[in-house]
Amino acid sequence: MIFCVEDDSSIRELMVYALHSAGLEAAGFSEAAAFWAALRETTPDLVMLDIMLPGEDGISVLKRLRADPAAAQIPVIMATAKGTEYDKVMGLDLGADDYLSKPFGMMEMVSRVKAVLRRSRPEAAREPLRAGGLELNPNEHTVKWNHDEVNLTRKEYELLLKFMKHPGQVFTREELLFSIWGAEFAGETRTIDVHIGTLRTKLQGAGGYIKTVRGVGYRLEAPR
Repeated sequence: MIFCVEDDSSIRELMVYALHSAGLEAAGFSEAAAFWAALRETTPDLVMLDIMLPGEDGISVLKRLRADPAAAQIPVIMATAKGTEYDKVMGLDLGADDYLSKPFGMMEMVSRVKAVLRRSRPEAAREPLRAGGLELNPNEHTVKWNHDEVNLTRKEYELLLKFMKHPGQVFTREELLFSIWGAEFAGETRTIDVHIGTLRTKLQGAGGYIKTVRGVGYRLEAPR
């Protein structure tokens, strides 16, 4: 199920129609209050979220989603007005998975939705990854520090998974951006620093495992 939060009725109806035509379930909402009411009943696979909404705007909605453990890992694609670089960067920094600049074509929208859904699917069953007191379970999509669960957004989780799969390996900001956000986000390396900062904070004592390699990028270095 895809939730489309868009106040322009003609655009919203077209989005829902295009998603239905592509074989995807979709529902449209004209403002945030209706979206929150629906979210209490159904957890969507992805949210298409316009930034400019009446009442509560899209940035505020995204902040609330990412702060809610039950909704933090729902993929979100932000829709921004053409040329609003600040809104785009703000959305990425807050944990948006992708963005579309208005006006956008429906074929492009469906393609972006399918790409984000593919990236968000859980990995095949395998053993948990461990580093010191940190444990990441790909099967349950959970992270624990000293047996206490840590609530991460999807992008924070994907960053940590990347590091824990390759302990000791140095990744440049560009490599992390391309691997987790995709090629279309080239140049937005500040987003990596923001997400690393929040990830370190949430990991508490394990946050120090993520080391900055000055002038290069980051690596995971855990006690043996």
